[in-house]
Amino acid sequence: MTLATLLAGCGKVAVEEPTPGPEVAQVCGAVMAALPEEVLDQGRRSVEPGLLSAAWGRPAIVLRCGVAAPPGLRDDSECLEVNDVGWYAEEAQGGMIFTTIGRPAFVEVSVPARFAPESGALADLSDVVSQHDPVVTPCQ
Repeated sequence: MTLATLLAGCGKVAVEEPTPGPEVAQVCGAVMAALPEEVLDQGRRSVEPGLLSAAWGRPAIVLRCGVAAPPGLRDDSECLEVNDVGWYAEEAQGGMIFTTIGRPAFVEVSVPARFAPESGALADLSDVVSQHDPVVTPCQ
């Protein structure tokens, strides 16, 4: 897996936009509307297309809402809990990818290694997830 790429010459972050069903899209709409202006003290960036995705900082910390379940996620996968939100962590080229688990919408956060420990970004985003993407199955 790789982290988001930058669109050449325009400074926007290019993100593969998720295409969830209507119920998940509604949850994601609420999540997207409540996202903070800063993550890890990094300001918001323009994202293309940006309907269900957001970015902060350089290199970009990227959030995508409504993604599919990570291929490696299993019932016995480790669950990292941050502010009452369970996250599945995967190493990626250039950083880490965290995906919420146990909620109607999968929210994915890609964090470049420059921001190590990468899980720190989750502290800035977990409250929004907790408020708008209700828990179905808590971390075990």
